[in-house]
Amino acid sequence: MNGPVDWERALQAWLEPFLVRLGHCARRRMCPLYVAGLIGPGDRKSVQPMAQRLGMGSHDQLHHFVSAGTWDAAPLAAELLVQADRLVGGPDAYLVIDDTALPKKGTRSVGVAPQYASALGKNANCQTLVSVTLAKGEVPVPISLRLFLPEIWTSDAARLDKAGVPEEHRTFQTKPEIALTELDRIRAAGVRFRVVLADAGYGISASFRQALSARDLLWAVGIPRIQKVFPAEVEMVPPPPARRPSSQPLVPAIEAVSAEALLQDQRWRTLTWRRGTKGPLKAAFAAVRVRVADGPAVRLHGRNNQHMPGEEVWLVGERRSSGERKFYLSNVPAEVSLKRLASAIKARWVCEQAHQQMKEELGLDHFEGRSWTGLHRHALMTLIAFAFLQHQRLAAAGRGKKKRTTASAEPAGDPGRPHPAHAGSILATRHMPPLPTTDHADIRQT
Repeated sequence: MNGPVDWERALQAWLEPFLVRLGHCARRRMCPLYVAGLIGPGDRKSVQPMAQRLGMGSHDQLHHFVSAGTWDAAPLAAELLVQADRLVGGPDAYLVIDDTALPKKGTRSVGVAPQYASALGKNANCQTLVSVTLAKGEVPVPISLRLFLPEIWTSDAARLDKAGVPEEHRTFQTKPEIALTELDRIRAAGVRFRVVLADAGYGISASFRQALSARDLLWAVGIPRIQKVFPAEVEMVPPPPARRPSSQPLVPAIEAVSAEALLQDQRWRTLTWRRGTKGPLKAAFAAVRVRVADGPAVRLHGRNNQHMPGEEVWLVGERRSSGERKFYLSNVPAEVSLKRLASAIKARWVCEQAHQQMKEELGLDHFEGRSWTGLHRHALMTLIAFAFLQHQRLAAAGRGKKKRTTASAEPAGDPGRPHPAHAGSILATRHMPPLPTTDHADIRQT
C-alpha cells in the first residue's frame, strides 16, 4: 500500500461482498466509513470522534447506522464466515472459544454487571463477550462475538426492554451454551477447522465437552486440577450388596482421583511448542489416557453423587518455569504424539492476542451506546475490520515470499525499508496492529 487512496480502494473492493448483502444505498455508504473509522488513526473509536476524523461534520449518520437503523446484521455475519474461511479455514485450522471483558462504568449498558473478567484476573463491572476465533498456525481471524447476559439481566424484563434485547436472547444461557449456539451456526455455514480449543472456564463443563463429542468434533480444553478421572483401564465390577439395589449393573472397582494426583508420578518431558520474540517457548508436559468421571451420578464406595467413568480421552499436565501448573483434557486420537498434543493445546493463545488488538487498535471496547443492537453491530464491524487487515497482511506476506524466491536475481533492497510481511510495513501511518510471526505449528492429528 502506497497511501490513503490505495488503502481506501483496497478496503472498498474487499467490502463489496458485504455491501451487496446490505442492499440499501445509505447503508452501503456508511459501512465502509465505519470500518475505515475503526482502522484509521486516533485513540478513540466511538462514533463522534470517528465522524470528525472522517470529515463528516455530524456523527448522526454513523450513529444511526450502528445503533438505530432497522437492518439485519445476519447477512454480514454470514459473509464474514465466508471470508474468514477463505483466509485461514481448512483441515489444519482450529477454532478457539473464549471470552473477553469490556470494562464499563455505570449500570445501563446492556449486560453490564460485576462479573469475573479473565483479562483483568478479577471481578469487575463489565460486559462479557463470548468469542469464537478461526486460526491457522499463528494467524487468528475472530469470527463471532456474542454478549453474555447475567441472570440479573435476564430476570429483569424492564431492563431488557430498555436495552432492546431481542426475545430470542432473553432466556439465560451460560457461556458454554452461547458458544455451542455460535459453533452450530459456524459449522452450518461450512467453515472448515480441525480442533476446537477452549480454556478451563469452558472445559470445566462436562456438558460442554460432551456436546463437542456428540458433534463428532476433536477438542482440547483446560480443566481445574481437581477434575476427577479414572485410569483408562479401570475395571468395571458388579456393585457390592446394599440395602437398595444399584441402578448400575457394573461400577468402577476403584475411586476416581484428581487430575493432579494421577499425573504426579507420570513421566514429564520438556517440549518447545514455538519460538517467541524472546526465544523458544517451552514447558514440561506429561500425558496419560484416562476416563473422565463425568458419567451419570450414582452412589459409589459409600458416597453419593459420584460420577461413573465417561469418555476415554487424554489427560495432559503442564509445568511452567514459573512453577504454575495447568491441566487439560483432549479427545484427539490415542496415537497422537505428546509434542503435537502440546502444540495444539498451546495454540489457544492467538485468540487473546486478537482480543487485545481489537481493543487497542480497532476500538472494540470504545462503543458508547447502551443497546444490544448497537453493541453487536459495533462488534461485527470490528470483526470485519480485523479480517480485512489479516487479508492485507497475508497478501503482503505472500508477495514477500515470492520476492524472496527471486532475490538472487535481483539487487538487494533498501536495508532501511521493512519487509512487506513485517508487522509495521502495512498501512503504518494508520497504526495497524502487528501480524504475528507465522510459525504454522502443525496440529493435524495423524
